[in-house]
Amino acid sequence: MAARILLLLLISLICSVAFASDHSPLQDFCVADLDSPVLVNGFVCKDPKLVKAEDFHIGGLHSRGDTSNPSGSFANRITVNRVPGLNTLGISVARADFAPLGINPPHYHPRASEILTVLEGTLIAGFVTSNPENRLIMKVLNKGDLFVFPAGLIHFQRNIGPGYAYSISALSSQDPGVVTIANAVFGSKPDISIQVY
Repeated sequence: MAARILLLLLISLICSVAFASDHSPLQDFCVADLDSPVLVNGFVCKDPKLVKAEDFHIGGLHSRGDTSNPSGSFANRITVNRVPGLNTLGISVARADFAPLGINPPHYHPRASEILTVLEGTLIAGFVTSNPENRLIMKVLNKGDLFVFPAGLIHFQRNIGPGYAYSISALSSQDPGVVTIANAVFGSKPDISIQVY
């Protein structure tokens, strides 16, 4: 009996190790066919013979985004929808621009962790841990500083410096998604019933 239990534990350990990592790609790349009518979790692959350099490239990240809006910020998200070569790679990038006192309001990415690097200015950045603790973890970030936001946690950034600020973020998904908390709660369609507040 003890030998059977030991064998079962050994098999369980081997199986947990075998399935504890990301899948290995079956090909060099899988450029997204954004025009395909086939619906899968992600995008189907374009014929590799039709792939070109433009599928892996986008320009313009050096350009400042339009921050003349109520939040005083702009996020230029580069996902698989804009760079088809990101398909199946599990990565994306975003540039965030901040006017003085501009804010990227509390939001979360349901499918990605984020690593943010400040390239200009001074930001305050933070996230809130999950229930029941709901602890705020926050830091002032200067040019060259980096901050990590774990997947699925509400986080934010605000420009607290006297001038313009911007950052670049890498995210651990080709399509991380974004849910802005206030928009989700107070802008849902249909409205969330007053009885649940």
